[in-house]
Amino acid sequence: MFRELDLEESPFVIAEVGQNHQGDLELAKEYIRIFAFEGADAVKFQTRNNKYLFSKDAYEADYASENAFAKTYGAHREKLELKPEWLPILKEDCVKHGVKFMSTPFDEPSLELLEQIDVDILKIASFDLGNLPFIHRIASLGKPVVMSVGGGKADQIRSSVEVLLNHHDEVAVLHCVSEYPCEYNRLGLDNIELLIKEFPECTIGSSDHFNGTLSGPAAYLKGARVFEKHVTLNRASKGTDHSFALEPEGFRKFVRDIKRIRHMMPPKVDDDLGNEFVFQKLGKSLIANTDIQAGDKLTLDNLSGRIFNSQYIPVRESNQVLGRVVKKVVAEGEAIQYADLES
Repeated sequence: MFRELDLEESPFVIAEVGQNHQGDLELAKEYIRIFAFEGADAVKFQTRNNKYLFSKDAYEADYASENAFAKTYGAHREKLELKPEWLPILKEDCVKHGVKFMSTPFDEPSLELLEQIDVDILKIASFDLGNLPFIHRIASLGKPVVMSVGGGKADQIRSSVEVLLNHHDEVAVLHCVSEYPCEYNRLGLDNIELLIKEFPECTIGSSDHFNGTLSGPAAYLKGARVFEKHVTLNRASKGTDHSFALEPEGFRKFVRDIKRIRHMMPPKVDDDLGNEFVFQKLGKSLIANTDIQAGDKLTLDNLSGRIFNSQYIPVRESNQVLGRVVKKVVAEGEAIQYADLES
């Protein structure tokens, strides 16, 4: 998929809902509708089988966080999960709104579930970077894969990519810093260039937890072409991911600015320079600074500039007339014209 897209023309942007839907199907559907409208190419959720993923002790552990939805961690997580029977509904909504349905499986049962509903894109979370057996199982399904590399060392990233490429080359590797939120001076976006050099077979991108929009355009300038950004409908909502996620208007600007960047780079063609409307309206024309007699040469001392209703010789073209001989008397304050000059 990524190889078939013109990512120079239109970078691929993922709206990461995660579990900000808070286990509410209608809210999850609303996320798809809104963020598809705001420019997402894919809407991503997370899929867990918590009783498989967590040990009994971890599942039943007390959870006293201010963001807790239940007294134990397992019960807390269950409150935030999408029911398996909802996943086909969400995929249908993604089709309806013209975006890819994407999810992160955190365990093997969840991967099997996503395979059954024919998920469009699979995500490997930074938590599973280097988890080669699981990465192998994910890649073996033949689906496009996006992998974040937060917290990963070079050898862990390299071995993970090698396993993926053993199956197919529809792989996007996303630079990521696993800090929630991530301060601007911790983003480390120079690493994108290193990933591009190290993994030319992959599409390189950025997944960040910065609570603003500037990281997207900056990552694009470093070479990122796939972007993942956490989204929320209300940054004040209860939960750990809302505060650094982008609300709809912020996400719209994030997408807009990423897609504007390439258009900001080409310089104006020479024929357009100096013909801008502001110069036509307020550009100075060359005038005689003193009375100039026929046969005199134009010099730095006998020229100046003034704004007229119509432009004559623009002052920026003074280098073209200095030293040329005037054929007629030009009174002080009068505009100089090319017709007044000897060729």
